[in-house]
Amino acid sequence: MVMSCDQNAGRIQSVRIDNSTFERVEEFKYLGTTLTNQNSIPEEIRSRLRSGNACYHLVQNLLSSRLLSKNLKIKVHRTIILPVVLCGCETWSLTLREERKQRAFENMVLRRIFGTRRDKVMGDWRKLHNEELNDLYSSPNIVRVIKSRRMKWAGHVAHMGEKRGVYRVLVGKLEGKRPLGRPRHRWVDIRTDLQEVGCGYMDWIGLAQDGDRWRMLLSVVMSLWVP
Repeated sequence: MVMSCDQNAGRIQSVRIDNSTFERVEEFKYLGTTLTNQNSIPEEIRSRLRSGNACYHLVQNLLSSRLLSKNLKIKVHRTIILPVVLCGCETWSLTLREERKQRAFENMVLRRIFGTRRDKVMGDWRKLHNEELNDLYSSPNIVRVIKSRRMKWAGHVAHMGEKRGVYRVLVGKLEGKRPLGRPRHRWVDIRTDLQEVGCGYMDWIGLAQDGDRWRMLLSVVMSLWVP
């Protein structure tokens, strides 16, 4: 797989080394993660949501069963479904559109868990609104979980030091200019999460060196209200 901003780069379809031929592909899975030649995070998120949806359909009878309590159903959601959807989420750079997709998926699961509600005016049974789901679901929603895990990983990388390759990739700067048009959302734009807790103006790598303060920020992110 050729990684390049140039769409015409590496036109050769395969590479032959000794007696082995390696076919050129635009994407492949590695350790369960979808890697693309354009480093497209949305494709990985869609793949995770498809896997989560398949997992949801396997346990939906449990989530709608009258024999299980709501708390037990939430535990099924958080221990079986969420780990499938959020695998590798520490490296995601989410846009608002992707955040809405994550919330839409979680709300679908929560509607199965909490069931329907009788309308006081019409007397008909209806699905729960998003605001009602927020009131019933006391755990942090999926977007808050992603942001907190991303910040936790960022703090871990910041502690690694200059000798570690992951740290050098984080702080390194590529040569050249970004292409024309709307810039893609980058993982290092994690500082936008810090802006939500009033720390966007600070050097987050230096801030992460204080473990206690960084953990306090994580707890604040988990308590944020996400529409």
